[in-house]
Amino acid sequence: MIGTMINVARNEGLLALYTGLSASLLRQGTYSTVRFGTYDLLKEKFGPKDGSRIPVSTMLMCGVLAGCIGGGFGNPADVVNIRMVNDGKLPKEQQRHYKHAFDGLFRVVKEEGPAQLMRGLGPNMNRAILMTASQLVSYDGFKRQLLATPWFHDNLATHFASSLLAGLVATTVCAPLDVLKTRIMNSSGSNTSSTKMFFHIVKTEGPQAMFKGWLPAFLRLGPHTIVTFIVLEQLKVIVHKK
Repeated sequence: MIGTMINVARNEGLLALYTGLSASLLRQGTYSTVRFGTYDLLKEKFGPKDGSRIPVSTMLMCGVLAGCIGGGFGNPADVVNIRMVNDGKLPKEQQRHYKHAFDGLFRVVKEEGPAQLMRGLGPNMNRAILMTASQLVSYDGFKRQLLATPWFHDNLATHFASSLLAGLVATTVCAPLDVLKTRIMNSSGSNTSSTKMFFHIVKTEGPQAMFKGWLPAFLRLGPHTIVTFIVLEQLKVIVHKK
C-alpha cells in the first residue's frame, strides 16, 4: 500500500492521491445518507413498540433493505469514482480524464448510454447490503454489548470502540464484493457477470485475490466508520435535545 502511494505521488503528483474526490463525495451524499436514514426509519417501523431491545434478526432485515436502496442510489457516482481513481493505470489513449463527478456522469451518458451508470449494480447492491448489515448492525450489537458491562457508558469512548470494531467487521465481510464490483465497473463495453468474474479471479489469481486491498480498505473504512458514527451520535443528541 505504501509503495503504491509513493509510486502514485512520484509519477502523477501528490494531488493524484485525491483523484476522484468529487465522485467519492457525491457517492457518500447519495449512498450513505440513504442507507443510514432508511435503516433508522425501518428500525422505528419494525422494531418493538414497547421500548424493548430490537432483535438482531430485525436489525439485519432493516440493514438488508437499507443497503439495497442505498446501493441503487449510489451506483452512478460509484461508477464514475472507480473510473476516475483507476484512470492513471490505463494507457494514455484509454484514459478518460473526467474533470469532476458531474462531468463523468454526463460523459458516461453521452458516450456510452445511461444504462452504463448502472454497470455493476448487482455486485454493488450486494456489497451495499453486506456493508449496511455488517457495519450498522455490528455497531449496534457491539455498542449494546459494551453498555452491558460496568466499564462502558453511552459516551465518546463507547462510540469509538463500537465503530472501530464495526469497521473491522465491515471491511472483512465486504472485501470480496469490493474486488468484484471494482473490476466490473472499471471495464467498458463488457457484459461480464459477477459470477464469471468471480471464477475468473479465483482461477487465475487464487482465492486470496478476493481479499486484495484489505489493509488500505480498512485504513479508509475504519476512520470513515469511526467519524461517521461519532458524528451521528452527536447529531442524535442535538436533535433529541430539541
